[in-house]
Amino acid sequence: MIINPNGKDIISVKTEWLGRELSLEVNRVGFRSTASVLVRYGETVVLGTAQVGRQVEQDFFPLSVDYEEKFYAAGKISGSRFIKREGKPSDEAVLIGRLIDRPIRPLFPKGYRQEVQVVATVLSMDPTFRPDVIGMIAASSALMLSGTPFDGPVAGLRLGKINGEIKAFLTPEERKSSNFDLVVAGVESGITMVEAGATEVSEEDIVAGLAWAYENYQPVIALQKELAAKIAPISQEYELVLPNQDIQKAVEAWLEGKLGKSARKAYPERNDYVKELREQMRVELFENMGISEDDPKRSEFEEAFTLAIHKDVRRGIIEDGERPDGRKLTEVRPLSSEVGLLPRVHGSSLFTRGVTQAMNIVTLAPLSFAQIVDTMEVTDGERRYMHHYNAPGYTVGEVKRLGSPGRREIGHGYLAERALLPVLPTPEDFPYAIRSVTEIMSQNGSTSQAAVCSSCMALMDAGVPIKAPVSGIAMGLMMDGDKPYVLSDIADAEDFAGDMDFKVAGTAAGITALQMDMKVHGLPVKVLAQAIEQSKAGRAFILEHMLSVIKEPRAKLSDYAPRIEKVKINPEKIGTVIGKGGETINKITAETGAQIDIAEDGLVTIAGTDPEAIQKAVDWVKGLVEEPEVGKIYRGKVVGIKDFGAFVNILPGTDGMLHISRISDKRLDKVEDALKMGQEVYVLLEAIDDKGRLSLTMKNVPQQ
Repeated sequence: MIINPNGKDIISVKTEWLGRELSLEVNRVGFRSTASVLVRYGETVVLGTAQVGRQVEQDFFPLSVDYEEKFYAAGKISGSRFIKREGKPSDEAVLIGRLIDRPIRPLFPKGYRQEVQVVATVLSMDPTFRPDVIGMIAASSALMLSGTPFDGPVAGLRLGKINGEIKAFLTPEERKSSNFDLVVAGVESGITMVEAGATEVSEEDIVAGLAWAYENYQPVIALQKELAAKIAPISQEYELVLPNQDIQKAVEAWLEGKLGKSARKAYPERNDYVKELREQMRVELFENMGISEDDPKRSEFEEAFTLAIHKDVRRGIIEDGERPDGRKLTEVRPLSSEVGLLPRVHGSSLFTRGVTQAMNIVTLAPLSFAQIVDTMEVTDGERRYMHHYNAPGYTVGEVKRLGSPGRREIGHGYLAERALLPVLPTPEDFPYAIRSVTEIMSQNGSTSQAAVCSSCMALMDAGVPIKAPVSGIAMGLMMDGDKPYVLSDIADAEDFAGDMDFKVAGTAAGITALQMDMKVHGLPVKVLAQAIEQSKAGRAFILEHMLSVIKEPRAKLSDYAPRIEKVKINPEKIGTVIGKGGETINKITAETGAQIDIAEDGLVTIAGTDPEAIQKAVDWVKGLVEEPEVGKIYRGKVVGIKDFGAFVNILPGTDGMLHISRISDKRLDKVEDALKMGQEVYVLLEAIDDKGRLSLTMKNVPQQ
């Protein structure tokens, strides 16, 4: 019998969904939270909690959404040698937290200022599928019961394509064989968030995935509504912080004649013009209205000015068909790029699009420098390719404290990483760990796609033999009723004033990464399909520019990059190369100075800066694992003498029999007449019998 301290009965709702039972349950745990829901899907259990705090004096909605990995949920203990307690969230947990946040945040009314914290905690994890979308459902369900003005519910699916068919809740093995990994989330009326990684798939395949997901997440929307109807949560009182209409009218009246065509200037002139207008407003309006420096109304005027600018951007696009900088809807900003600008690094590039600028630096290292991934879902995994993104305050003209990367930086880096992963060479073809760092130099929209373009060019500058070059573009959307206005290559002004931020990257053959965030309450698939199709021409235009700067990967690595040779050996021979207690591999390293790494599949990589030392180590390893070959001449050492012949060591751990009759053309009375222990001789391998025994001869073999 379960005793609930709150005296309430456990309430649950259930439905069959895509082959498993999905249940939402309240009043079992989390009694003191504003709302908590226990979600079960198969053997995965996620607790979703929503906690509502006080209204704060801030100019933004203080919503935080977190995804909590618990190693115990998968029956694991962290593989870290020193830290066993869950602490700082992994990058993967941060990314899933963003995945849950993005479809939820737009569903609160503008001006809502209550503190809201949403946490999705994985308590049990079925290893056959990822628990992230179950966390999304748990978060949405908790918000539906919180009494906040949340215009949900939200549901989502992670999809792949197996044997030509779209499928959700893929196993780890199926995810590896799928040509795309697509996450779609939304509300009953439409889609609010999309994210994907793909191996050059067509736009049509992505659109088909969107339609499939939208149709198949509807039962979860209905289930959350059923639970909310049973609970009937009490709506919490709140007050929206909305623009003062009198102040808004005063600001718009002051701006009369100063916006419209007067403000349509190329960047950065437009940014400077808007900044000058804001300063002018502060002087003229504040002085005329007697507003002092510490008057709280000043912030309301600032917000009114920003809103007026956004309205003007929308009006220009919808009514005049003109963008803030005078571009056509499909026009890309001016492009400028260069490669090889940093002399000591392994590869570098500078990509400039309008006022947005990204520098990328590529560093190559042996495979042992790959990052070990230790999460609830994956252990003993490695990231051989790592993309890191940095954007300090000066890139937007602000003073900001330098610190560790935030959620935005991690998210942008991951998006760029996904865009390039499908075109990287295999470790067998290019045995390097690769770190790509994008240092944003200036921001004015779409820095994540600038990171994609700059990293692609830096990889080619570094001599990484990518399969195909990748370009990226950010698209925008303005909805006028049911009519969409799709914008190619959006800048900040259009992003802030628009209804969608859509980033797509890919090769000439297809899409490799995708991210969509809607600021409206759901969009139909046909509108998203139009945006995806329009992005294709923009990507091609940017790719043409990139190839005019660097046409293909350099044939030669930088002089400062480590040289790495690879040797593929039989995995059963790994022990031979390592030796007892590492004796053999340590001896090779000590005598050659080369760094040797061995993978479980038998791939041996040998790295160093001295070509002769590397070659010596390569020959040493090959000699250790070489299989004897009939008809081949070997230089061997006599390791045993018997009456009937001698044993000659021709390869490490491999001896052959040299019969007394095969030593010389002359008749020998005893072996010692021709050979002695330790003597080096050249022998021909004549045969290997069915028991693996080797027969050698010295007849007609030149003794050099």
